Amino acid sequence: MTDLRDLYQQIILDHNRSPRNFRRIENATATAEGNNPICGDVIELFVRVDGDRIADIGFQGSGCAISQASASLMTEAVKGRSREEATALFTAFVGMVAGRGTAADERKTLGKLAALGGVRQFPARVKCANLPWHTLRACLDQPGGTVTTE
Repeated sequence: MTDLRDLYQQIILDHNRSPRNFRRIENATATAEGNNPICGDVIELFVRVDGDRIADIGFQGSGCAISQASASLMTEAVKGRSREEATALFTAFVGMVAGRGTAADERKTLGKLAALGGVRQFPARVKCANLPWHTLRACLDQPGGTVTTE
């Protein structure tokens, strides 16, 4: 189990230091902003939807390692997926950090995203991990909106 925790920690640190899709998308079809005032996390999400697929996604912002790694991992996970698939990942991810489900199911369903499952042990960090996901949901459901963890 220690080896798995070490791997998860490495994934989080890697995505924080070198976030994937950390960029503005000029031809975005939807944007949304997210704010976690307690921790100081701020994210702006850019999505280009083509038909029902998330053709491209990027983010900018600043915050703690958990929020930045979560945003990076999320963009990798949802890029190329349908809205329905992205919504299913949202539900599974939010359930994981809330402590619902089993580790084996989480690894199977969420892949690398399961690296953030440990935040459920730190309730203040759950909001950091969830912020990008709630911002994505706003982006897809109510473009131009702002979400906050408070």
